[in-house]
Parts: sequence; structure tokens; C-alpha cells
Amino acid sequence: MSILECRELTKAYRKGFNILNSMNLSVPKGRIVGLLGPNGCGKSTLIKLVAGLLQPNAGEILIDGKRVGEETKAMVSYLPERTYFNGWMRVDELVNYFAEFYADFDEEKAYRLLADLSIDPKAKLKALSKGTKEKVQLVLVMSRRAKLYLLDEPIAGVDPAAREYILSTIVGNYNPDSTIIITTHLISDVEQVLDDFMFVSYGGQILKSGSAEAARQENGCSLDELFREVFRCSQNF
Repeated sequence: MSILECRELTKAYRKGFNILNSMNLSVPKGRIVGLLGPNGCGKSTLIKLVAGLLQPNAGEILIDGKRVGEETKAMVSYLPERTYFNGWMRVDELVNYFAEFYADFDEEKAYRLLADLSIDPKAKLKALSKGTKEKVQLVLVMSRRAKLYLLDEPIAGVDPAAREYILSTIVGNYNPDSTIIITTHLISDVEQVLDDFMFVSYGGQILKSGSAEAARQENGCSLDELFREVFRCSQNF
């Protein structure tokens, strides 16, 4: 069973330029999937379309068999590429906000994760570092009991040590029946946690996809090395 299906999905921000051009993909349930590709290939656009923040110009998106709408938004927990909270808010105020807004939010889990990260719930966001703000946002997203988690570049703005902790937090704090989609261009940093992968080129073209472990064994190299080879061949072609 697929949690996400995109059929002939097209999105243009201006006439004559499709950031996604008739994109087709299927994401199975219960997997951690890497949507891997260079900046500008349409990864974030796809995530926003699935989250219901953008409307496609053509094509269809199905989440657990349902078209994007109010019902699917209740299934999806979305981590945007940039933090969007007001700096004057305290961390505990954000926790309360999420608890009131989302019926599936686990407040106890959120405070536990904050404690694990040594983040003071009474701290104001404007007093926190950029990396800590991103950790707070990740905690809130992962504290929902969602069917589909959409994590847009969750490790792009933090140092290597923080990346490892963020990835371990992602893996250790989701329901195995749920699905996580991680978009990133930092393939070498994220591939350790992936079950499956999709290499995305410009226009939303899926160059290659499948099991991460099977790809490493069949090709005798890392996903990062394989992506560079596949992408180079596609450009030459």
C-alpha cells in the first residue's frame, strides 16, 4: 500500500517554466524515504504541494488514497525548510499551541524530547541559536502521531554534530507504521537512516529509486556516490 501517490504532477510558478513536469511517484507505507537531489530541482515544491500549501497546475496527489484537503492535512506533519515561529514566543507556548491545534499532538513526548536536548521550555525563541530553533521545530513536528511526516531539509542549517542528533531523533521518535519523507541535497549525511531513496533531477524527474541498502550492495558504493554518477550520466545524455 502507498501512503503517497503523485500522478502526472505539474507545477509552474510562471508561464513556460515547470518546476515539476508530469512527475510520477509512489511512496510505500512504513518507510523512511529520501527525496534526494540538487537545489532547485523541485523537492520543496513537491513537499508544499503534498502538505496542501500550494496547488498543482495539473495532475493528482493522493495521500492514503485521498485527495489533498482537510482530511489529509490531519494525517500530515510538515517541517518547512525555514523556521516560521514568532521570536517573542516561549518554547512552552509553542507546545501549548500545537497541543490545542493538533488532536494527535503528544505533549508529554514533546517535553521529553526538549529535556533530552537540554532546551529550556521557558526560553524565548529569539534567545535561541538558529540550530536550537530548528531543533524545537523538529520536536514539535515529530511529537504528532501522523501518518506521513514531510521533513524539508531538516539538517541543512545545523552543524555536523547536530545533524547526527537530529537524524537519531527522527528515527527514534516516529511510529513504524508511519512514513517519513526527507528532502535534502546533503545525501552523505542522511543516507544512514534511509530505507528507500528517490534521486530527483530538474523538473521533478525521478532518475532512480529503490531500497537504499539494495542500491549500495548492487553498486558497491554509497548513495551519495551513486547519485553523482546517475546525475552525471543524465546530464551528459
